[in-house]
Amino acid sequence: MAFSLFPREEDFFRLFCKQGELVKLGCDKLHEMMERFDRLDERAKEMKDIEHRADLVTHEIFERLNRTFITPIDREDIHDLASRLDDVMDAAEGAASRIVLLHIKASTPAATQLSSILAKCGNEIVKAVDSLKDFKHLMAFTIEINRLENEADEVSREATADLFSGRHEVLDVLRWREIYGRLEGASDRCEDVANVIESIVLKSR
Repeated sequence: MAFSLFPREEDFFRLFCKQGELVKLGCDKLHEMMERFDRLDERAKEMKDIEHRADLVTHEIFERLNRTFITPIDREDIHDLASRLDDVMDAAEGAASRIVLLHIKASTPAATQLSSILAKCGNEIVKAVDSLKDFKHLMAFTIEINRLENEADEVSREATADLFSGRHEVLDVLRWREIYGRLEGASDRCEDVANVIESIVLKSR
């Protein structure tokens, strides 16, 4: 029997969906930045704006949570899901800002691939958060996020190994080790979101 986790009066579900859409937008914008690698300053500012909008939604969730005496699921789960979604956006924005800060001149196939994986994670996050309303297919979305995170780990390992192959300038090694680490870290934060959702599902059974 389908049921709603979130009371209409506090509308946590709407806020989580809004937060998820901003995460997806941020991940998509980061992938576009890596793929096109133009207007870097402008794109980094766009990412910062999206990150700020996501912060506002996160704060609204926390404020509503503080006003609600009885919650439909554990308070810590509501807090954790909002926090982990916010972490994904922070990580994506951090990667974009480092591209500008470190004066990266061109992207790499590995960076583009990692950002593509992150964009796919963002898409799965939106579907998973949307499915909190009735729990349909939730585990399928979280499993896919975990698979994508494993794929990102593999790409990052191969890219890092290539950095230390002796074919690259020292400064490029330092720059790209930082960028690869941040892109992989963003996918790790997506897995954190999946883990919280899986915990919510298990508690509901």
